[in-house]
Amino acid sequence: MTETTETTQTTEATGPVEEPAQLAAVPEVPLRPALEAVLLVVDEPVPSLVLAALVERPVDEVEQALRELAAGYAEQGRGFELRQVAGGWRYYTAPECAPVVERYVRDGQQARLTQAALETLAVVAYRQPVTRGRVSAIRGVNVDGVVRTLVARGLVEEAGSEESGALLYRTTGYFLERLGLGSLDELPPVAPYLPEVDAVDLG
Repeated sequence: MTETTETTQTTEATGPVEEPAQLAAVPEVPLRPALEAVLLVVDEPVPSLVLAALVERPVDEVEQALRELAAGYAEQGRGFELRQVAGGWRYYTAPECAPVVERYVRDGQQARLTQAALETLAVVAYRQPVTRGRVSAIRGVNVDGVVRTLVARGLVEEAGSEESGALLYRTTGYFLERLGLGSLDELPPVAPYLPEVDAVDLG
């Protein structure tokens, strides 16, 4: 009986040990690619502490990797650079490429808006001032990139912020000019057909 009891206790003690081994088998994303991926989608500088929490690495290790990435881009003469500004890190286009970027932005004014941009612009027009989060909730997709495009095209601009700090957006005078309108009051009455934010499924 004693031997049986000891065997049972041993099995119970060693059984749970197998779970961490299974978790350890999950592959980890290499540090540098992980940092690059995160920094590609941010729209404002991200502090090292936040990046370290995202990639689950020590802050010192993350800062070292960021410095090495920045130095590597500079050495390779890339069209972008990684800078530490305003207490965080973010990608910026290289200064020497500014003329080309400006030409693209200027010429892009003549390009037709995509369906996604038109839909986002309509939501901003009828719900302004509105945050990107609310626009995303109404459309059911992330609109960060589309809003940046509309701002670059001069159709949408920042209009302050909420108490939470979220930026508000509204249409511009150029928007009215392009549509041939004297004021927003002349917009077609389609606002009642747009869903209210509270009624949108955010799950």
